[in-house]
Amino acid sequence: MKKRALEPLLRMALETFPVVLLNGARQVGKSTLALENFEHYLTFDDGELRLFAKDNPKGFLKSLTLPVCLDEVQKVPSLLEYIKMHSDTARVNGNFLLTGSSNVLDHKEAKDTLAGRLIELRLHPLSSKEKNDKPSQNVIAQLLSREVSLPKKDYADEVISHILNGGYPEILRLEGFQKELWFSSYVASYIERDARDLADIRDIDSFIRFVNVLASRSGTLLNKSNLSTAVGIKEITADNYLSIMNRIYQATLLKPYFANIGKQFTKSPKVFFNDTGVLCSLLKLGTKEKLLHSPYSGQVFETYVFGELQKHLSTLQASSALYHYRTKDKKEIDFIVEVEGSVLAIEVKQSSSIQKDDFKHIVDFQSKSPKPCLGVVLYNGERVMELEKDLLAVPLGVFL
Repeated sequence: MKKRALEPLLRMALETFPVVLLNGARQVGKSTLALENFEHYLTFDDGELRLFAKDNPKGFLKSLTLPVCLDEVQKVPSLLEYIKMHSDTARVNGNFLLTGSSNVLDHKEAKDTLAGRLIELRLHPLSSKEKNDKPSQNVIAQLLSREVSLPKKDYADEVISHILNGGYPEILRLEGFQKELWFSSYVASYIERDARDLADIRDIDSFIRFVNVLASRSGTLLNKSNLSTAVGIKEITADNYLSIMNRIYQATLLKPYFANIGKQFTKSPKVFFNDTGVLCSLLKLGTKEKLLHSPYSGQVFETYVFGELQKHLSTLQASSALYHYRTKDKKEIDFIVEVEGSVLAIEVKQSSSIQKDDFKHIVDFQSKSPKPCLGVVLYNGERVMELEKDLLAVPLGVFL
């Protein structure tokens, strides 16, 4: 059982708020984390329990032994209002841990968001650090402090293995073709089922086509018109499907960076799958050879870095934000990370060598940024190199 980097933050949240909402995709490890921290655990996957909570919410809450974890709370969103009333009557921090595999706060029936009483945390798939039993190591913090440890030599195959496997804990216990069977089952059993639960999708086949086409666009600027044409659906339907993928934590729209630095910026977000294992399965990239020779190889590597940055930012315990950067004159930086008063400008390269020209758009950004900015190029080499002041080349193995 892997230790999760989020656990210290979860415990801090439970000490500070009466209600903590732990969100994340199905099978990401929410229940396991909850069971490690709560003696009393109930899941609304249990139909009888779900009916009791819906029909008699006050009686249901009175029957509970607190503190308690209520799993899959999105199945009874109306219960939030009664949890709010309970917390107002007898506020005890850490009384309720709610977990959900879709964002219950966006649900029509969740009229009250428990403002001031609830904090929302996100559990992502396992990071590479967590898989390697280093949950306390935060790559963002290492980069900001410039205390980057050298990866072991010949790490490239391990990075590829992490990309192909993704971060769902169950995958770590499987071998060979079992993994592909699991991913196929995951798409059918969870992504498809959760989509049905969230929206009245009459043509589930078109949704699955959408998911497959979207996979080929991970790591690219979102073009809804082009996407809807490729799937054969209306643009409004594509919007709805994108919203569903976001709400069940399968895909993220990464906002573009805006700042008053004398540039005209692209307004389109980038789209990313949240797990490279699911992504590679959809793209039929089950081996190292298929991945490296695929036209989607660069996009998949960028998606991996996006996922790792998301995971490390979620446990950083500092105010932070993640963006992509692209100007109208096509100056592009893969990721801009803002952490309080500092900025990281990050480019991803698959090459094993690095040159000053790889930093040209970062240098242009640094010359106009009002905040101190460290430029980082992540590459497939073996050494951390400082090319100039505030310009670092860092091996992708930093995530391991």
